[in-house]
Amino acid sequence: MTNSTAGGAIVQYAQGGQEFFVPVVAQSGSLSSPAGEDQARKREMRLLKNREAARECRRKKKEYIKCLENRVAVLENQNKALIDELKSLKELYCQQKTD
Repeated sequence: MTNSTAGGAIVQYAQGGQEFFVPVVAQSGSLSSPAGEDQARKREMRLLKNREAARECRRKKKEYIKCLENRVAVLENQNKALIDELKSLKELYCQQKTD
């Protein structure tokens, strides 16, 4: 849907249950022709898709970082357990060596 205003138009998009109102500023009367309006609509759709792609990219990045943080925690615990086991084995070895 497009509403004309002084100096441009407001384009309304609905996607994924959300509505977007995007102002489109006319440049040298390009919106008065159907081709100019179509070009502006395509640009706004491209920008909208880009916003959605960026949002999805940020979501995936957060998910990836959480996965890495969980992996770090697991590896730190595993490292601590191995260090403790090494200490106990060293103590056992030293005791058997002195006997």
